[in-house]
Amino acid sequence: MPTPIPTTKYPKTLDLICMGRVAVDFYGQQIGARLEDMSSFSKYLGGSSGNVAYGTARQGLKSSMFARVGDEHMGRFLKEELDHVGVDTRYLIKDQQRLTALVILGIKDADTFPLIFYRDNCADMAITATDVNEEYIASARCLAITGTHLSNSQTRDAVLTALKYAKKHSVKTVLDIDYRPILWGLTSLGDGETRFIASQLVTEQLQDVLHLFDLIVGTEEEFHIAGGSINTIEALQRVRQVSQAELVCKRGHLGCSVFPGIIPSTLDEGITVQGVRVEVLNVLGAGDAFMSGLLRGYLNGESWEQSCAYANACGALVVSRHGCAPAMPSKEELDNYLARAEQVLRPDLDNELNHLHRVTTRRKKWQELCVLAFDHRSQLVEMAKQFDVAPVRIEYLKTLIFNASQMAVKEANLIGKAGILCDSRFGQSVLNQATGSDCWIGRPIELPGSRPLTLEHGNIGSQLVHWPLDHVVKCLVFCHPYDNGDMQKNQEEAIQEIFEACCLSGHELLLEVILPKEMPQGDEHYIHLLTRLYALGIKPDWWKLPPLSSSSWAQISALIDDNDKHCRGIVLLGLDAPVEQLKSGFISASECKWVKGFAVGRTIFGEPSRSWFANEIDDMALIEQIKNNYLTIIDAWQAR
Repeated sequence: MPTPIPTTKYPKTLDLICMGRVAVDFYGQQIGARLEDMSSFSKYLGGSSGNVAYGTARQGLKSSMFARVGDEHMGRFLKEELDHVGVDTRYLIKDQQRLTALVILGIKDADTFPLIFYRDNCADMAITATDVNEEYIASARCLAITGTHLSNSQTRDAVLTALKYAKKHSVKTVLDIDYRPILWGLTSLGDGETRFIASQLVTEQLQDVLHLFDLIVGTEEEFHIAGGSINTIEALQRVRQVSQAELVCKRGHLGCSVFPGIIPSTLDEGITVQGVRVEVLNVLGAGDAFMSGLLRGYLNGESWEQSCAYANACGALVVSRHGCAPAMPSKEELDNYLARAEQVLRPDLDNELNHLHRVTTRRKKWQELCVLAFDHRSQLVEMAKQFDVAPVRIEYLKTLIFNASQMAVKEANLIGKAGILCDSRFGQSVLNQATGSDCWIGRPIELPGSRPLTLEHGNIGSQLVHWPLDHVVKCLVFCHPYDNGDMQKNQEEAIQEIFEACCLSGHELLLEVILPKEMPQGDEHYIHLLTRLYALGIKPDWWKLPPLSSSSWAQISALIDDNDKHCRGIVLLGLDAPVEQLKSGFISASECKWVKGFAVGRTIFGEPSRSWFANEIDDMALIEQIKNNYLTIIDAWQAR
């Protein structure tokens, strides 16, 4: 069992400080290709220490990142990524003279990953001893160091200073050997993939400091460099000669072995915990995930068996996914897996785990959502024709509607609780303006009025590759329990494809369900449709539904509770209904916890737009009327 961590007079406000590499990873998206042939890349947070700070935060630890990043776009990206998962970034220092480190890599096969480090005079290798704040180090229960920072005299001094303060203030110290020959200057600049080159100098540099650590973690190859022998047991014994640290040796698919004291004659004689079987996409990132899980158990005083179970499972889940940081499991996801481990032979193929990974790693919470929906296309085209107005004017109208919405949101103090539904056909400039703000953004994909469901711009996958990740996919489907077999089959297959595409791309899905006007109406049909879609495994992040009775909302609530407790919620649609009718609908839904707001359109902008097309009012009058109508609906929602 890990040694209990003593307390000092300094309050321990942090569980962990990660000191070392933090960079931007550009992962090639074409699996199996050479890096020379990669045509597109996904951008992730990377660097061993950055990944561990991120992964431990997802596991519920209060982690902090101590490093430097450039004062530029990539540095801001890293800070925002860490902030999103709750990592403390007070000591993520902006470097005015250096750029953020980058890594470009591909996945050729399970064990091959062409990799180039762009770290020439990079920000995270510019950390100095003067950057180390004693009170900051003392505020943590644990300090985790990456071995890369021992390869350079300046960063080494910074590490030694931090370790000195850690020992002074009873802070546990952890070393991830993290051996990359290229970062010790042992390979050519383009050879970032090589994982081991024997070097007496590196061994000496490591052994000079191993006695300063309470826990040392590495692969067999990393212990080879630390111990100066390619025989793993002999290497561990040599490490033990210079350090009394607890040693954790990672053994890939075999799991890991822990050595708290004397090194035995075989690895299996250590505290050995078997690994988890998955289909490996690529092993890169497994070590950082392993460390994240291990530290969860280690810092919570759990047994080595439990700590290593966390570690092995974290590593296994990450090697089956693209990227490292975004692939890190959440605490709920990991606990779910470990509770069902005997039944889940392949966690990478388990639908429940994959769903939990998707929904427990969302970036922002929306407790309330007041949406102005102006994604209308066919209705506005007809309106423009009625007044003999060129369709190009619709684009300008949408910018005015958006301006009105932002004025209303500011006046109602709803920043962070409001949003828009807007299309790309007439509203691309609006989408561009709203992206990156505190505005929730939904975007339609259906061909207006289509039944069976047809997509306006073709294949969903080819669309989403060009969408910002904060755009929510909004899909309206006209469907009914009484649909004939072909209609039902075609529509359900289309919805399934859209849902799966969103799961792959990382976009959220808002599914709007409306009964066709010509077919029987009734709340029971909506309950039937949602039950059917959940039975198919379709779990949209959002539902958009019409107002229902209080008793029907109780049934909908129970349905969501049973099928997807992580559902974002429901927004109520308007269908050009009068304000009083909307108010009644809001009141009926007031007892349903899943109803988070509304997405109303023509009730708000319909009449002002007609007057504007008819040249009866000017731009300012249009904006004022839409703003006031929107505020009226907001007031009705808040007064429900």
